[in-house]
Amino acid sequence: MVAPGDTALSLRDIDKVFPGVKALDSVSFDLRAGEVHVLLGENGAGKSTLMKILSGIYAPDGGEIRIGGEPVPRLTPETASAHRIGMVHQELCLVPQMSVAENILLGQMPKTGLGAIDWPQARRLASKVLDRLGVSLDPKREVGELEVAEQQLVEIAKVLSREPRIILLDEPTSALSDAERHRLFDVIKTLTQEGVGIIYISHHLSEVPMIGDRVSVLRDGKMVGTLPARDVPEAELVTMMVGRAVESQFQRHRGEPKATALEARGLSLRGHFDNLDFKVRYGEVLGIFGLMGAGQAELVRVLFGLTRPTAGQLLVDGEPQNFTGPSDAIAKGLALIYRDRRESLVPLMPPGPNMSLAWLSDKPPWARLERARERDEIKNYIGSMNIEPPLPDREIMFFSGGNQQKVVLSRWMSSGSRILIFDEPARGIDVGAKAQVFALMDGLAAEGAAIIMVSSEPAELSGMADRTLVMRKGQLATQLMNEHTNHQTLLSHAG
Repeated sequence: MVAPGDTALSLRDIDKVFPGVKALDSVSFDLRAGEVHVLLGENGAGKSTLMKILSGIYAPDGGEIRIGGEPVPRLTPETASAHRIGMVHQELCLVPQMSVAENILLGQMPKTGLGAIDWPQARRLASKVLDRLGVSLDPKREVGELEVAEQQLVEIAKVLSREPRIILLDEPTSALSDAERHRLFDVIKTLTQEGVGIIYISHHLSEVPMIGDRVSVLRDGKMVGTLPARDVPEAELVTMMVGRAVESQFQRHRGEPKATALEARGLSLRGHFDNLDFKVRYGEVLGIFGLMGAGQAELVRVLFGLTRPTAGQLLVDGEPQNFTGPSDAIAKGLALIYRDRRESLVPLMPPGPNMSLAWLSDKPPWARLERARERDEIKNYIGSMNIEPPLPDREIMFFSGGNQQKVVLSRWMSSGSRILIFDEPARGIDVGAKAQVFALMDGLAAEGAAIIMVSSEPAELSGMADRTLVMRKGQLATQLMNEHTNHQTLLSHAG
């Protein structure tokens, strides 16, 4: 076993090439036992590719990997597990139809003496790992029924159940509330005291001094540098990441809101929220904030027709609506940029067909595809949205999370939607992409679009929202105007 402070993992001159792009270019990196080494970089910088090499999903095209000082051949998922390397992926790797306990103990379910699964023991083991994270979840519950934040915690619990010595955390807090994030940080600190080495990828620069010992920055597949995590200013990290200074992410130009675009009257969904009344007007950004389970995630689904409300009324442009599905909402000019990109994209299709899905929502199955429009539109948005790599024929699954988000945004911009619901729009994207998304939102509002922005980040709401509705236990606790929207006020009303 490697002693704390000794090198647990060493990478030297790692290369990885995909068709049309060099994802990693002679990258060297090391991890000490008992430390948190933060890895930063823009979307597409190579962070996730490096982690997938370490977890055995990808094979490097060159370079050397050493674990505990010993060189290892190409890692596979099996040999990575044998070396006690565990990875929490940014895009969750769970089986929605299986229970919490089954997902946590997948491949290591306890057996009875007769060879059958020992379900009581499995649930006890799963509960023990969840307790370590400070999470109260029924181990018998189906994972597909959980919120994204709860699924994120199950993913982390699955890795911890294998007692790894090296943990790769790729955006582990992207869906977590402040309280859940700090509980995870407590677990991380305990693990490092036990000698576990952790590589921590995050787009939240504020987390770097909170949890990190060292921080390294990748840019365009190359290692830019490594610094002590607690001494480096955020502005310096941003410059290292993007190669230039970046102005404030929030450039909101507030105008005078116009007519009411969407209105909820007594809107209810049994078990999730009750009797909600609110309006959003053309030309404004309406923020929605709440802790996990407050009902905001379910509200988004009702507004876009994914779930039918149990009571109340929804009006668009003053006319009552009865959405039977998303196609009805799209026909009325609504768009949804959902927090879980995987539910918005077809991974084996390239950007163009993914973007054109909104145009097809009201067409019969036998309608001809608009290939020429599709080619022209995606060429335009690849340029204007700076989608990287600029390869219109490449499957969307091979794009980074931030560039996938840009494709989703392009879809709704090309469809001419006028009421846009942004559900955690900055989840899992880098500082440069965030600034671009927020600038786009500001521009849309200035052009008269109505925007509903659901976010768990107080700084985002303070920077972008004209008004913010705070939800607590399925109710609207209060409404805050922009000048009163801050971290402390939001949390005090939400809790």
